Amino acid sequence: MLTKINHIGIAVTSLDDAIPFYRDALGMSFAGTEEVVEQKVRVAMLHVGESMIELLEPTSEDSPVARFIEKNGAGIHHIAYEVEDIEAAIATLLASGNRMIDEKPRHGAHGSSIAFIHPKSSKGVLTELCQAGH
Repeated sequence: MLTKINHIGIAVTSLDDAIPFYRDALGMSFAGTEEVVEQKVRVAMLHVGESMIELLEPTSEDSPVARFIEKNGAGIHHIAYEVEDIEAAIATLLASGNRMIDEKPRHGAHGSSIAFIHPKSSKGVLTELCQAGH
């Protein structure tokens, strides 16, 4: 079902403040920024090997990422695994009794389809399934 770790999402208060560390100090390849209106975030993607780091800056105080930062502070928000068929992956997880935040895929950054597994099913880790856009 899973093909690789697609990215690790890191909640930040400011992309402008965070990007230089990952790009300049760590030498990651910067792939640009994008606003994901549905998620109420601006994201910056940085490549590291075959995986990416996704920096998440909330665009609204009622954004899930803003609530995360308020509760936990900035830091690791989620881990995303790439799948070839997100609908099949969701169906498999639901059939085996796992709880999903998203029972249907929704739009993610860079034209991807995403769905989150509820942390209660993934032992406290917010877990994202990600199918690359075509």
